[in-house]
Amino acid sequence: MLTKLTSLAFVAVIVACTDRGVGPVSPPPPPPPPPPPATAECAHPQAGWIWCDDFEQDRRSQYFEYDSGGGAFTRTAAVGMNGSSAMRTRFAAGRVSAGALHLAIGKMPAGFRAADAGTTVYRDVYWRLYVRNQAGWVGGSGWKLSRAISFASPSWAEAMIGHVWGDSSNHLSLDPVSGTDPTGILKTTVYNDGPNLRWLGARPGVTPLFDASHVGRWYCVEAHAKLNDLVLPNGVFEFWVDGLLQARDSTLNFVGAFSDYGINAVFVENYWNTGSPKAQERYIDNFVVSTQRIGCSPP
Repeated sequence: MLTKLTSLAFVAVIVACTDRGVGPVSPPPPPPPPPPPATAECAHPQAGWIWCDDFEQDRRSQYFEYDSGGGAFTRTAAVGMNGSSAMRTRFAAGRVSAGALHLAIGKMPAGFRAADAGTTVYRDVYWRLYVRNQAGWVGGSGWKLSRAISFASPSWAEAMIGHVWGDSSNHLSLDPVSGTDPTGILKTTVYNDGPNLRWLGARPGVTPLFDASHVGRWYCVEAHAKLNDLVLPNGVFEFWVDGLLQARDSTLNFVGAFSDYGINAVFVENYWNTGSPKAQERYIDNFVVSTQRIGCSPP
């Protein structure tokens, strides 16, 4: 999910991003090293990378779940960056669910299959993908795009969720959620256990990716979630579009003192809560998960 890569310096534009904090705030991480000048990005893994899928090879079996949406979400040649392969999503008019990629990493509860060795407790994770909505796209963000999760039981109870998603507006947002109480006692028992989730406050981005003047081109979306230290409100959630910081919250008590599992799943998803207003497509390419900043460059 690169002839797609050149160095892109990190830009911290305070007036163009949303940052909530109290007291001293640690600075954002430094920019990543220059990425490799290769079409097949995964052939040149960088320091810290846990997972890479540029869709030039078929890696779908390495996800613990792949939902094709009945053929709506497929690996397709010549639709990716610079004519490469990518995942194509076809929303029919009124379609809500159109497929997903579910990646598991690190230490997991029973019943999950990690793409790595399955032993590391990751508390600080970055993930990046490229997304392009077809020219003429309407209806805003298309709602769901990606999320990082800490699964805490075989029944899919979640200790935390870091959503990068939207609604009918033209922006993506951060929407961090806790599945524990503030001390770290797990409260959720199943996936999306709404009554037992603590919603920590959505933060909208600033780039209108989905308005008429922005659709039709590739965007690099990178997110970062860091779990809080023991019962401290110092967890971090932030995201960038094309290297520009969109929103940041560094005061999160994601999981209290919960430490049995870290961030152990990243989802790429196509779920339109209200249904697509017409038949239309979007594309996902060069999906990377890492313990360090990943970075991006114009295609």
